[in-house]
Amino acid sequence: MADKDKVSVDEMQGEAVSTPAAEAEGGEQPLDHGELTALLEDARDKADEHWNQCLHLQADIENLRKRSERDLANAHKFALERFAQELLPVRDSLEMGIAAFAAENAESNKLSEGVELTLQMLTTALEKFGISEVNPQDERFNPDYHQAMSIQERADVEPNTVVTVVQKGYLLHDRLIRPAMVIVSRAPEASDTEQT
Repeated sequence: MADKDKVSVDEMQGEAVSTPAAEAEGGEQPLDHGELTALLEDARDKADEHWNQCLHLQADIENLRKRSERDLANAHKFALERFAQELLPVRDSLEMGIAAFAAENAESNKLSEGVELTLQMLTTALEKFGISEVNPQDERFNPDYHQAMSIQERADVEPNTVVTVVQKGYLLHDRLIRPAMVIVSRAPEASDTEQT
């Protein structure tokens, strides 16, 4: 760049700086005190309006947070309400069954039928809420769903087969909530098979 093309910093500042007097010379009139006061009042009114809007929004957010917390607490507190409503008829049926057992002229086949119907009601209620049983009788032992109570030597079934279900297990949807308690088979020892 040639020396004649260089501009000094002072010259640049002189061009960039404009004063109210310079603006007045250019045709624009400076604002008088009354106009400035009106603009300031207008700006204050807008700031107050925005501040009030901000306070209202904060109050709305706080109310929403409290309502959400209350709804969540109620959801946890009353989550089992529908489940309980399904189980109450089962309890009623059991109470009627106990009363029928106490009666002197109770017929055993009717009592048995009543107990079976009650069990069916309970099974239906559990299934409505995604609770299914794990009954692994004669299935291969699966440690993810079964808990071995003991091992039994059996030649008539394959090793690691569930030969007896002591207590059924249950799933809530796909999550195990209680494993099935089982007795598992194992192959007889060689000395036992040779003697027979």
